[in-house]
Amino acid sequence: MATFRRILVKLSGEALMAPDGYWLDTQILSSLAEDLAAATRAGFEIAVVIGGGNIIRGARMSAAGWIDRPTADSMGMLGTVMNSLAIETALNAAGVPARTMSAVSMPTICETYARQPALHHLDKGQVVVLAGGTGNPFFTTDTAAVLRAAELRCDAVLKATQVDGVYSADPRKDKDAKRYETLTYMDVLQQDLQVMDASAISLARENKIPIIVFDIHKPGAFAETMAGKGTHTIIKDEG
Repeated sequence: MATFRRILVKLSGEALMAPDGYWLDTQILSSLAEDLAAATRAGFEIAVVIGGGNIIRGARMSAAGWIDRPTADSMGMLGTVMNSLAIETALNAAGVPARTMSAVSMPTICETYARQPALHHLDKGQVVVLAGGTGNPFFTTDTAAVLRAAELRCDAVLKATQVDGVYSADPRKDKDAKRYETLTYMDVLQQDLQVMDASAISLARENKIPIIVFDIHKPGAFAETMAGKGTHTIIKDEG
């Protein structure tokens, strides 16, 4: 696998959750920040998109029937802003300049996302933490991650998960699950592998952005994966 220079890292909100169910585990947050900081010091340019599932899931709340989907998704976007501010703070504490930019304008809290300023921050060596999803309901943060990767000329999307790649089934439940080294975008769509939603995979395919799936819990995983080492699955076009 080729090495990359500018990367978008997609984190799930659940990655920050404490074992007791509290929405934020400061030890996990610090560990993630140290890994991202090490990768930045190694010369990589990094943007981050994080979900809000540790706080609220708009689709799940809407499915319960007491709130409409656009409102529930707006609440979910606010959850991503909280997580992004936490990551920004942890990165600054780790000695790496970081800046939160939100697709939902809230100028008294963080900078509003715009492509040119975001590119400028990346060029200056800052980690850009992209909050608020796409700023629209009905789109997941997976889709937001691939969209921002395309806008910011990222070489790849790193999808951080709970396992070391893409499997045919959940390896934590099925001991016979097969891990894939490589997949095409169409493999993921046709086999409904649930790595990212179909909109995100289709957008990555259209823009020829590789998606690399790796284990978030392994120390040093970010830098190792970006250097083309370690265990992971890469999703890209054939050839």
